[in-house]
Amino acid sequence: MNAILANTPDDINLPDWLKSCLKTLSTEQSDSSDARRTNDTDLICRAFIFAYQLHQGQYRKSGEPYIYHPVAVAGLLRDLGGSPAMIAAGFLHDVVEDTEVTVEDIESKFGEEVRRLVEGVTKLSKINFKSKTEGQAENFRRMFLAMAQDIRVIVVKLADRLHNMRTMEVMSEESRRRNAQETRDIYAPLANRLGIWRFKWELEDLAFKYLEPQSFREMQKHVAEKRDAREDRLKTVSDMLRTRMVEAGIQCTDISGRPKHLYSIFQKMQRQNKEFNEIYDLAAIRVIVTTNEECYRALAVLHDVFRPIPGRFKDYIGLPKSNRYQSLHTGVISPWGRPLEAQIRTLEMHRIAEYGIAAHWKYKETGGSNFTQTSPSDEKFTWVRQLLEWQNDLKDAQEYMDSIKNNLFEDDVYVFTPKGDLVALSAGSTSVDFAYRIHSEVGNHCGGAKVNGRMIPLSTKLQNGDIVEIMTQKSNHPSLDWLNFVATSAAKNRIKQWYKRSRREENVTRGRDLLEKELGKTGFENILKSDAMHAVAERCNYHSVEDLLAGLGYGETTLNLVLNRWREIIKSQQPPVASITEIPPNLPTSAPKVSREAGSVISRASDSPILGVEGLVYHLAGCCTPIPGEQIIGVVTRGRGITIHRQGCNNLEHVECDRLIPVTWNGAIERHTHPQTYPIAVQIEALDRVGVLKDILSRLSDQGINVRHASVKTTLSQPALIDLGIEIRDRIQLEHIFVQIKKMSDILNIRRVGENNE
Repeated sequence: MNAILANTPDDINLPDWLKSCLKTLSTEQSDSSDARRTNDTDLICRAFIFAYQLHQGQYRKSGEPYIYHPVAVAGLLRDLGGSPAMIAAGFLHDVVEDTEVTVEDIESKFGEEVRRLVEGVTKLSKINFKSKTEGQAENFRRMFLAMAQDIRVIVVKLADRLHNMRTMEVMSEESRRRNAQETRDIYAPLANRLGIWRFKWELEDLAFKYLEPQSFREMQKHVAEKRDAREDRLKTVSDMLRTRMVEAGIQCTDISGRPKHLYSIFQKMQRQNKEFNEIYDLAAIRVIVTTNEECYRALAVLHDVFRPIPGRFKDYIGLPKSNRYQSLHTGVISPWGRPLEAQIRTLEMHRIAEYGIAAHWKYKETGGSNFTQTSPSDEKFTWVRQLLEWQNDLKDAQEYMDSIKNNLFEDDVYVFTPKGDLVALSAGSTSVDFAYRIHSEVGNHCGGAKVNGRMIPLSTKLQNGDIVEIMTQKSNHPSLDWLNFVATSAAKNRIKQWYKRSRREENVTRGRDLLEKELGKTGFENILKSDAMHAVAERCNYHSVEDLLAGLGYGETTLNLVLNRWREIIKSQQPPVASITEIPPNLPTSAPKVSREAGSVISRASDSPILGVEGLVYHLAGCCTPIPGEQIIGVVTRGRGITIHRQGCNNLEHVECDRLIPVTWNGAIERHTHPQTYPIAVQIEALDRVGVLKDILSRLSDQGINVRHASVKTTLSQPALIDLGIEIRDRIQLEHIFVQIKKMSDILNIRRVGENNE
């Protein structure tokens, strides 16, 4: 242990709790009762030293040593009451991503539990995605899968995100806004779902700071200006209530004021369309008692001292929130005539409200000092299981992200089964949502519903306290109309899944027809059986090509997405094609425009398109088909005058030097009404589908290009080869045409060839 303390870096400021751990290990432990505590401390210290050594020499954008970040994350987890494995994971959460260490190395040094936590938090940074949305969706798919095995994964991730949000000042504005939006959309709602209030409000305020900086500063200013007066009023109310509680014989642990956080005030202003001076309940009074029974007695005292506001009472003790939050909420008129919110709870309820799931850590001893987190199988983790079920149901990245956001933001409405079991649903839910919440088969065979003993339309929204009974028949099945009124993502997905399964053959046929129209009938069956198409299915998150066709026919995935994946894989499988004559860079940009004459030309000095052959018979070489704007050279021939080649033409290699004459294009020649054109040949590789040649010819026609001839060669499961002979004015026009054709989604490659190579 002395070695660990000796290796402790003295160039960084360590928090006191970590110094204490390191110091503890520097002394001998003689009491066997301290063995487990010593082992826990040893795990924490070894993780810190390992992280420090790996991150040594790395710095954050702020310039501070990188180790500050994992130390801060571990500290946040410690404050939440996290286990030694969680704190160790806080130290190690970035080492797999930022160093050469693997998760296998983590397991060999720190055990399977720490490995699972670190692996769950690690981003998919080494995988390239086609869009930010796709990458983001895959990150969350992996994270929620890890959460299903150990809910503590998301708590480590929240601590990581919170410290990153605290230190974002040095990042670019675009990065700050992107991270802040993700924090508001995903991480703050996750903290709320887990009941970790202290994380939730700070994440929301920090996101508010970067997304609406002006409004944030205004909120800060308004709240600061009235802080002293607000604190005085809350102290007066606290003293009044404390006196009355003592008189009523209620053991009151604490009565204190709690200011609302800035984003909460801003949201209320936006929701109610009010100015800051119209928002009265900027703070709440919190009463902490010892038992549930005293909560209700304290409520009676509070309503006796202050006048209650009708409709503002909520009993979250009898009906806890889905994140296990419990309190009595009520609104009263304060002595200064303004509304005041009050919360009454026990000390245990307060601990749960502040720490959420962290207050419910359940460990089971597996021998020695090893402890394992139980899997999230109880009622409070229903939303986690729903997110996992959508991993297979929702293939589209954007739809998956939208479902996550909608589910995390859901408010709850509480209803009962006929047997008295409590069911929590999102606000706006109907009896169909209730049916699918009970079981998928109940929803699939739902034929009607009774609420409080009365038949109601299935689209009727449920209210708190409703008793719901579902009538089912085997002959009933879901209706697509239900998608217009169900509120929960789970119900929507179950309805869609039923239609996909029940009409699978029809969907496969429709998907096959859609794809065949694009890829063509020739060799289509071989294409479907090819390895490339199987790779397309995997890239689109399907297990087989048939599943892909069914998803395409149902509309679960789009034809454009499938074709894009197909093109990407075909291109990756094609060897690079070297052009016979590459277009060299940095050539003259101006080109002459002259009247065209067929065959050989006798050049005249006044209007010759080529300088250096005035008065001589010349013609353009068919092997390289030069065009204005390219560097050229003349070759004296026997009986045919001068042949004009492009410089670098392969046929010039064996020409005697004394037969070469320097020539150039006449860049000063004036434009004529009918500019001269020059024949060249191009070859195009394209996906073999019906109409691809027509689309290419249409694109050329739009550009005013004359096509002299065209031919297509096709081979099963291979790209089509299209040879075109076109007439071009100059190099500039040729480059423009290449750009236009390359923009077509079906084009794999385009190159220029000589006429003698066709």
